[in-house]
Amino acid sequence: MSTETDWKSAGKTEDLWRREVGLGYSTVVVQDGRAITMGYDKDTGLDSVWCLDAQTGEVRWRHTYPSKIWNQAHEGGTVNTPTFDGDVVYSLNREGNFYCLDVKSGEVRWHTILMPEGNPHELEIPTWGFSASPLVVGEHLYLNCGRLLAIEKSSGKVLWRSNDYGHGYGTPIAFDQAGTAVLAAMNGKGLGVVRQKDGSEVGAFELAGKSRGIHAATPVLVEDGTLFVSAPTVPTSARIAFGEDGLKPVWNDRVMINSFSGCVRVGQHLYGFDGQVLACLDLDGKLAWSERGIGNGAVFAAGDRLLIMGGNGELITAKASPAKYESLASAPLFEAGRYWTKPILANGIVYCRSSKGTLVARDHRTAP
Repeated sequence: MSTETDWKSAGKTEDLWRREVGLGYSTVVVQDGRAITMGYDKDTGLDSVWCLDAQTGEVRWRHTYPSKIWNQAHEGGTVNTPTFDGDVVYSLNREGNFYCLDVKSGEVRWHTILMPEGNPHELEIPTWGFSASPLVVGEHLYLNCGRLLAIEKSSGKVLWRSNDYGHGYGTPIAFDQAGTAVLAAMNGKGLGVVRQKDGSEVGAFELAGKSRGIHAATPVLVEDGTLFVSAPTVPTSARIAFGEDGLKPVWNDRVMINSFSGCVRVGQHLYGFDGQVLACLDLDGKLAWSERGIGNGAVFAAGDRLLIMGGNGELITAKASPAKYESLASAPLFEAGRYWTKPILANGIVYCRSSKGTLVARDHRTAP
């Protein structure tokens, strides 16, 4: 979700720039004129962290290291998105290589292997690898690796680990619950909530009957402190509240099943892909509208508009309105691949990615 409002629904007809960055689903983070993403080169067997000029696509630096393709049930490639933090960027890959890189040069500040010899953190590499992005809160980093991990961001030292909740693919969120700083993340069993200070459990809600469910979406926090979650392996979605006896569903129904990319909340409504169908859902679990024909993709919200990467390789701008689906503009961008990566809007430029490795920037700025 972005608060950016100064951008055109219909961008320029030509690309601002286009570049091949390698196989995968990593999206883009933008800061101070830099766009950073990841990709996998299947010819060399290397993962790459790319730092590109956000307006021209020119390479400022590239950090590479050996990795595997991880092509179970899809083409494979990177699935993690890096995280900016001042003058550094944090990058985790599918095998547990965790890097802190200098934003200006790409030099390694530190490197932590999450599963060193002896596996002291008692981790298990998930079927599709470690997939979540690092979450920065104060002086700590938090990772969802089935267990939630707290890491000292100055050194890469693991400070604590939570209970093992099964294979987790979604990035955690941080918030305050009744005066306690907590983390919430989807994992193999459902939703887990732990204290930020030590990883002790606040509550857990099991959505799946098996411990290796594929839950990739990030929980969505609502103003009243409840959480919306969605799980394709049950399948179900639910709004979860904190009670005296732990986590309890406000409602639990099959109304919005996010396979890969999660929902975005605008006001009192959620927008996302229910399988192959784009849908709008209110916070009581009632369907406002659904739109077929777009295909399974990803949604990003900016102000009162949606940026939608459709399953047919088309970028769509639509109103974020519960009244009806209303497209404002569309542009075909890709001809091959899967489009599970969220489009990103930054400073009026929209960045979109295909699984084949094509990254394209489109100019939606109101002024040159």
